[in-house]
Amino acid sequence: MSAPVPSTSPKKLFFQTLGCPKNRVDSEVMLGALGHGGYVLVSEPDEADVMVVNTCSFIEASKVESIDAIMGLVRAKARGGETQKRVVVAGCFAQRYSQAIQDEIPEVDLIIGTGEYHRVTELLEAPAPESGPTVAIGRPYYVHTTDTPRLLTTPKYTAYLKIAEGCSQRCTFCIIPKLRGKQRSRTVQDIVAEAQVLAAGGVKELNLIAQDLTHYGQDLDDGTELHDLLPALCRVEGIEWIRLLYCYPHNVTDKLVEVLATEPKLVKYLDIPLQHIDDAMLVAMQRRTTEAITRDLLARLRTAIPEIVIRTTFIVGFPGETQAQFDRLAEFVAEQRFDRVGVFTYSQEEGTKAARFDDDVPADEKERRRDWLMQMQQEISREKLEQLVGTEVEVLIEGVSEETELLLQGRIATQAPDVDGVTYINEGSVPVGTIARAEVVQAGDYDLVVRLLDGSVDA
Repeated sequence: MSAPVPSTSPKKLFFQTLGCPKNRVDSEVMLGALGHGGYVLVSEPDEADVMVVNTCSFIEASKVESIDAIMGLVRAKARGGETQKRVVVAGCFAQRYSQAIQDEIPEVDLIIGTGEYHRVTELLEAPAPESGPTVAIGRPYYVHTTDTPRLLTTPKYTAYLKIAEGCSQRCTFCIIPKLRGKQRSRTVQDIVAEAQVLAAGGVKELNLIAQDLTHYGQDLDDGTELHDLLPALCRVEGIEWIRLLYCYPHNVTDKLVEVLATEPKLVKYLDIPLQHIDDAMLVAMQRRTTEAITRDLLARLRTAIPEIVIRTTFIVGFPGETQAQFDRLAEFVAEQRFDRVGVFTYSQEEGTKAARFDDDVPADEKERRRDWLMQMQQEISREKLEQLVGTEVEVLIEGVSEETELLLQGRIATQAPDVDGVTYINEGSVPVGTIARAEVVQAGDYDLVVRLLDGSVDA
């Protein structure tokens, strides 16, 4: 990894990223390549020569967001009049709907799929076809390495580290394997080298990501697994927190649990999307697990790591989900008292196996079920956070609060960026990027309030 090379004749670039942190890393690779190509970022599309949107198409809402973003750039291009502005559409939506973009949005100049995004500068500089956009859509094989230019878009103290690309699971509701290909893991050596570069740049917190973190290494044919990678990352000097996101529950092994329990730098936090608990629903979703296996997994984790914070997600309104099956899920959530829960209403996606099922749960019923679970989880979350009042925690200071300039804001180790709550600091001040000791003085539904025990105290 290296910083972009300045250009003597800069081309102005507007860049927009949609979707998940995995897509964000792809954008950072694109920004690295464009930086080396002499492009400089601007904050508004009207100022740009080239406008890029890296899209998402995981569920219906993300498809709508992608279309809206593309059309926003197309309108900016039209406002440019005679100026030769160019619109680039990249990412999952581009991979999935490249022909529709060509047919319906002819103003787009370049369409880049999920396996070609690293070629963005090369594609922009190549001669344009006589008619229609340049299209670079193929089977996704690409995986970035330590040597790939990458421009971080996160604050300097935190970064996402993608350890694998693609997914070899076959969940019936998910389009990702078709858009991203089979799982392709990076080597331990390469991942550790990137972590060292990130640490040298000031990164203290690593969020490990992949479409399927727990099956990392199984495609390498050398016996490497996630529990082999983690100790090596923990030895990287300068890294203080390492968090595991997107852990498919099927392969949370005893060795992985042991490493998570014993390595101090590994945050005692696990993001495991369970999706459901009813066995018939799990079979319909092709989740490769059962209620009994899930309960055993949760028991193993909590026995080995009593302080562990578990984040999970569920789908409600999947085809065939009865009221009784939903009630079973609600009882399970109430019983397990997860620390963090996200709930999605089922979205029927063409190209998935579940798209052939009868989507027989009405939309308003899906919403009702989601709201019911989230209201219950809100109460659980508040009760669990209230148990932290009076305890000492470590807080990563992120800067002035988004809610008020009178408070600093940060996160404790078990609050992942963007998806979990935040921690407000009402007393004390230390530099941004510092991990400081603090006492919890108040708890909300999802957020905490603390006073710092380290650093200067405000008058």
